[in-house]
Formats: sequence, C-alpha cells, structure tokens
Amino acid sequence: MSDEKPAREFIGEDARIDALEERLRAAREREDERNRPTVKGASESEKLGSRVLSYLLGGILGGAVVGWTIDWFAGTSPWGLLVMLFLGIVVGFRSIIRISSPPSDK
Repeated sequence: MSDEKPAREFIGEDARIDALEERLRAAREREDERNRPTVKGASESEKLGSRVLSYLLGGILGGAVVGWTIDWFAGTSPWGLLVMLFLGIVVGFRSIIRISSPPSDK
C-alpha cells in the first residue's frame, strides 16, 4: 500500500447536499403526479359517434341480410336485396337524424 494521500479527501455529509436531494425528490414526486394519465372513459362525443356508426352500419347490414334472405327464398334476385338495402339506409339515417336533433317539447 501506498502512504500517499489521495488527491481529494473525503468530505463528510453536507447539509446543502441533503437539502438539494430533498428538493429533487419532492420535484420528482410533483412531476410524476402531474404527468400521471387521467383516463376517465369515453367522452359524450365519442359515445355519440359510436352510436351513429352503429346505427348506420346496422341499418345497411341489416337491410342487406334481410334482402338477401328474401331473394334466397323468393327467387327475386336482386330486387329484394336492393329494396331492403335502401330501406336499411333510410332507417339508419332516420335514426341518426333523430338522435342528433334536439328534443321537441310537446
């Protein structure tokens, strides 16, 4: 072993370093709290958009399935499909208009 002194001597605990570490820890906690995600669920506009999409797709697909079934049993291809598809579109748009218009006071 060498009897030489190290270039830097060990400095004991410093109150300033302890205070700095405490402030850094508090700042990290505040930053973590501020950046925590706040997911609360779907908003009203997202729910309305999902309802509109389901009414539109339900009307079109429902009309197509019923029309195809009518054509299958009655042998009227493609007229049953076309008529029921058109009615499904009308029903889908009617439902969309109904939920988007304000309620009427009667």
